[in-house]
Amino acid sequence: MTGPAELPPASPAPPLLVVVSGPSGSGKGTLLAALRGLERPWHFAVTATTRPMRPGEVDGQDYIFMDEADFLRMRERDELLESAPVYDRWYGVPRWQVRDPLIAGQDVILEIDVQGAATIRRIAPEALTIFVMPPSLDELRQRLAGRGTEDAATMERRLQEASAELARIGEFDYRVVNRNGQADAAVREIDAIIAAEKCRVNPRLVQML
Repeated sequence: MTGPAELPPASPAPPLLVVVSGPSGSGKGTLLAALRGLERPWHFAVTATTRPMRPGEVDGQDYIFMDEADFLRMRERDELLESAPVYDRWYGVPRWQVRDPLIAGQDVILEIDVQGAATIRRIAPEALTIFVMPPSLDELRQRLAGRGTEDAATMERRLQEASAELARIGEFDYRVVNRNGQADAAVREIDAIIAAEKCRVNPRLVQML
């Protein structure tokens, strides 16, 4: 009598591109830092920027800091997946930061502004998009003021931009409210979203990039 037939090993899920976006001051960076601490097998794509480095930031980890001439040369050579001026500084995602890990079968987490997220959606509509939002605009104002990095005019400009960005929340697959003192809950929510969506990724994603 023969034993039961052996089942072939399950195919690993195709890699997932996760776009985490939201207005300035929503706490995206804080949540991404906590997500890194989970030690999941994710690649966190690093955005290039021409803005000055802030205290505590690490080149190549928080951002790839570049002068404007080098950034524009990358842009001319089509080496950026998307790029745009934000608050008078250039930001862009190097293609290799997303494409190479996906080709290697690794999930990629990309933190990007709302404008950039729209571009990524056009390039890779199968990407998973998550909108991180503050509980209110008043809370957002307090967070921006607490940074101490913007003058009053710049802060008002950021709040106006945030209001416009919040109006585009319907373009995203999920929304996560990042409440004061409850960042752990927001991190758990994002982690759970990614775990659930792993079953629904499209193997054509890499071809789109």
